[in-house]
Amino acid sequence: MQDYSKLPDAPRAFGFHLDGAWVPKGSRDWIERTSPAHGVRVTRVVHCTLADLESGVRAARRAFRSGVWSEVAGAARAGVLLKAASGIRARLDEIAYWETLETGKPISQSRSEIGGAADHYEYAAGVARTLKGDAFNNLGPDMMGFVTRQPIGVIGLITPWNFPFIILAERIPYMLAAGCVIVAKPSEFTSASTLIMAEILTEAGLPKGVFNVVTGYGADIGQAMTEHEDIDVLSFTGSIGVGRKVLLASASNLKKLSLELGGKNPQIVFADADLEDAADGIVFGLLFNAGQCCVSGSRLIVERSVAGRLEELLRDKFDRVRLGDPLDPKTQVGAMVTPEHMKKVLGYVQKGIEEGATLAHGGQSYGAPCVQFVQPTLLTGVRNDMTVARDEIFGPILTMIEFDTLDEAVEIANDNILGLAASIWTKDLDKAMKTMRRVEAGRTWVNTTIAGGPELPIGGFKQSGSGRETGVYGVEEYTELKSIHIALGKREHWVG
Repeated sequence: MQDYSKLPDAPRAFGFHLDGAWVPKGSRDWIERTSPAHGVRVTRVVHCTLADLESGVRAARRAFRSGVWSEVAGAARAGVLLKAASGIRARLDEIAYWETLETGKPISQSRSEIGGAADHYEYAAGVARTLKGDAFNNLGPDMMGFVTRQPIGVIGLITPWNFPFIILAERIPYMLAAGCVIVAKPSEFTSASTLIMAEILTEAGLPKGVFNVVTGYGADIGQAMTEHEDIDVLSFTGSIGVGRKVLLASASNLKKLSLELGGKNPQIVFADADLEDAADGIVFGLLFNAGQCCVSGSRLIVERSVAGRLEELLRDKFDRVRLGDPLDPKTQVGAMVTPEHMKKVLGYVQKGIEEGATLAHGGQSYGAPCVQFVQPTLLTGVRNDMTVARDEIFGPILTMIEFDTLDEAVEIANDNILGLAASIWTKDLDKAMKTMRRVEAGRTWVNTTIAGGPELPIGGFKQSGSGRETGVYGVEEYTELKSIHIALGKREHWVG
């Protein structure tokens, strides 16, 4: 029995999951994962072959065409999704443990995410029973019209390393509620929780072939999925650079894409805001998952008259935040995913200083040489044309830009190719509503950040992606609309 408060004695080895069953490693290679916070090997997953991917796609297509899932009643789909939610909660400690070891995020965050993931399955179960189309009784006495929704087909699902389980939960139950079938490829860094989810779904009664997991690298397995002509839809979450490659590769069969890409998300703070609340929210929004979060509020846009006071509050919060061992329940900020990523993040700090920004706090690595922690960092005196203000850093680096008017704040916020999320801090309702309407972001928070649940859709504006996940919209995303005209009575013949 694994002690979830201690490191494992040996790496946990996984097979992969096809057609409702585990497939052993065989002669394939292992991909080993080293815990970014502890420097020890924690998991091994299979480096699948392109033939394994073909087997997964064939299993999914066979399941879809059989109607074993695509044609069953919504109530039956809902029943499986509800059992899956129960299965997640029953194994919460186990999933959170391996999620923390692979990602480096705090165990408290992992536990919260796993619990939140179960909520998505429960919500999607309700949508599965209420999904509907339209009827048109206004086409005259001799015609009725109907619009139905039906599942698109086989979905290729590529998920990232930073939120491997919650991002999975923001997609799988909605795809399944629509009646689709799935071939998933998790990140090679963080595959464990996806493989555990395959087991949970099978035990919940999901028919074989409906959810398949192929593990491996993006360069071979991921690329082949984007090009595959028998995958009808591709859902990809990751960087904007890879997203562009996915878009080009999808031309193989003009497959539909659902893309959630990068974010350079503004936190706009007006002078009338509760600055103590704003400072706490900004620190949380920046340091959640050590800044390795696509909706991280890393671009602080603050009214000039309160910039000095807010900086003091931020530095105090940074000094008191708890970095350390992610298995410690008191830890608030964990590790960078790889040494290479940590080096890249710290390189942005130096780049900001070279471009004229001031290092007001942090900016250094933290901890032993074998693990990857970065101090909470604040750069002030930043201009919106600096690299640190434009690029998605994906680390705990906050850039402060000052403004004088609402129009200027909105102009700075929107002056970026990305538009994933934004937060607005003010006690003036009119100001909040005017700013919210004008900011170009798919998710916008007022006097909070990184909040929400399964009810509302997620997705981005501009180059932050296309399509929407979660909510009713997240199920509709994976359906096709069919228009049906039904003639009534005797036909008036065209040929006399």
